[in-house]
Amino acid sequence: MSKEQMNRAIKVGVLGFGGLGQAASKVLAPKQEMILVAAADKQGYIYNEAGLNEDACIDVYYQQGSVGYLEPNGTLSHNSIEELIQKAAVDGYFLALPNLPNTFMADVARLFIESGWRGVLVDALKRTSAVEQLLELKEELLAAGITYMTGCGATPGLLTAGAAIAAQSYAEIHRVKITFGVGIANWEAYRATIREDIAHLPGFDVEKARAMSDEQVEAFLDKTNGILTLENMEHADDIMLELAGICSRDRVTVGGVVDTRNPKKPLSTNVQITGRTFEGKISTHTFTLGDETSMAANVCGPAFGYLKAGVSLHRRGIYGLFTAAEIMPQFVK
Repeated sequence: MSKEQMNRAIKVGVLGFGGLGQAASKVLAPKQEMILVAAADKQGYIYNEAGLNEDACIDVYYQQGSVGYLEPNGTLSHNSIEELIQKAAVDGYFLALPNLPNTFMADVARLFIESGWRGVLVDALKRTSAVEQLLELKEELLAAGITYMTGCGATPGLLTAGAAIAAQSYAEIHRVKITFGVGIANWEAYRATIREDIAHLPGFDVEKARAMSDEQVEAFLDKTNGILTLENMEHADDIMLELAGICSRDRVTVGGVVDTRNPKKPLSTNVQITGRTFEGKISTHTFTLGDETSMAANVCGPAFGYLKAGVSLHRRGIYGLFTAAEIMPQFVK
C-alpha cells in the first residue's frame, strides 16, 4: 500500500483476538480501502498507525496469549480496551468480542460513550436481548457522535439483510426462516462462539455456558459427537426485521447445525422468506450461501462492509444506532 493510499484508507481496530478477531485481520490484510492499525485482547493491545502485520499478531497471540507481547508496539494491560481507545487514532472498530455475559457488548459501548471517542462501531451480536440493551443506548450514542452498526455478521447480518431485500416482492410477510450450517475443524479456534451456541441449548443459559471450563466443553462435545443442533434460537434477526417494519418478530425463526470437528458444513446456510404478493399469490424466496464460504468469511466480510457504510454515514454527521436490516453494506476493495 502506498503512502497516499494509506492516508486515504479507513483506519480499523479489532477488539477481541480469538478466532473471529484473527480471521478479521486476515480479511483486512489484502484490502486497499481499510488498514488494520489496532487490536486488543484480555491481556493487552497493539497499535501502529502504519498498520499491523496480521501474521505476526496471530503468531504472538498463539505463542504468548496476547498481542501485547509483540514488539515494539504491543502493550500489556488489564484495561486494554480503555487504554487503546485513548491512545489509538482509529476511524472504526469491529467488536469481535464474546458477548459473555449477555451485558458485555452494551458495557463496551458505554466505555466508548464515556471516553469521548467519536467514530464507527460494528458488532456481530446474536441475541435479541443484547440488541435490546443497545437500543436503550441509542440516544447516548447519538449524543456522543458514535455511529453504531449492530447485528452485522452472518446471522444476524448478511441473512437478515437478504431477508429485508427479498421481502420487497411481497405485500405481506408470513414467515422468515433462517437455517445455518457451520463447520469448523477444531472448536478451540472459536471457543467463545461455541460457548454462545451451547448457551442456546435446552438446559443451558449464557451464565452456565460461560462458566464451563474447556474440559467441560470437550466432555459435552464428546457426548454429541461434536454436533450442536440448535432450534428456535434467541437471535436478533427477529427484532431487526421488526424494527425495519418487515414483519413482527414472532414470524422469524432461526436454527442450525454446528459441526465442531469438521470444516465441511453439515448443511447449507439459507434464509427462506414466505409471503403474499399483491396479486394474492403465496411464494417463497430462498437465498442460499455457498457451502465453500466459511463462518469467518460470512461474518467478517459483512462486518467490514457495514463498517465502511458506517464511516460514510459518520462523515455526513449521521450518528446513533443502526442494524444490518436498515443500511446496505458497502463493498470494501
